[in-house]
Amino acid sequence: MVYEKNAFSTPFLSGYKTLKIPIVDANGVSAWPEVFPIQRVDEMRQIVGARHFSAQMMLEFVSADRARLDPGGLHFYETEFDAHTAKLGNFLITGMCLYWDPSSGRASRDNSVCVLLYRDDKNRCIFIHDILYLTVPESTEYPLSYQCDMVLNFMRDNDIRRISVETNGIGGGLPEIMRNAATKMGIDIYINRISNTRTKVDRILDAIEPVLTTGRLYAHTRVRNTPLLAEMLGFSPNGATNTHDDGLDAIAGAIADTPISVRPSIGKASTYWAKMDFKI
Repeated sequence: MVYEKNAFSTPFLSGYKTLKIPIVDANGVSAWPEVFPIQRVDEMRQIVGARHFSAQMMLEFVSADRARLDPGGLHFYETEFDAHTAKLGNFLITGMCLYWDPSSGRASRDNSVCVLLYRDDKNRCIFIHDILYLTVPESTEYPLSYQCDMVLNFMRDNDIRRISVETNGIGGGLPEIMRNAATKMGIDIYINRISNTRTKVDRILDAIEPVLTTGRLYAHTRVRNTPLLAEMLGFSPNGATNTHDDGLDAIAGAIADTPISVRPSIGKASTYWAKMDFKI
């Protein structure tokens, strides 16, 4: 025993007391208003979400097993992105990401999912604008090439030239296959390789839960016609579900990825007056 080995006369930390000072007391007053005024505290709660705020700032741990992804927290919209103004409805878009978490695409395997996200970083909002669940017919001889054609058509339709591809497992050789397919189509693309080492559950919770629980996650109405909402309803942090979560994993990867900067393509027209009082 450690006590016998070190010959302690009394157990280590015997009789110790803990000092816990949550950032906000029971009356809603900040414990350190000079550094954390209540407005700043509310802002932090909005950024990290209720569960992380409770654990980190209120010193009350909430187990990840209690976390859920309620699709009722999504805000649905029908408008399309306007590249000229860089607006999505009333939101000014500052970044976007196209992320592909590939698999074989066979019906009996994990889902192969490509997701398009837009971001409004000023308001910290995320928009799931479109999500593709790529299914390959069983008779297809080259399933990855088949999927590459589908993704490249999607990129062309949305005027996107950059994509992040998860290269763990089956995705290891996908960038080369995709470049060959893009060359045949006459499309110039940039492929960002992503290698994930964290567990899927941690990636999903850390990326999606804060924006969902604080009302900052939006989705286009076409997302309702995909398996995503069923994935959210069936998600469990302890893995006790038979529902796929590949769409959630792709969204988590897109949220964590470095976005492409988005700016309006056409600015406000300016009026110029030429001086006419000159002599030739």
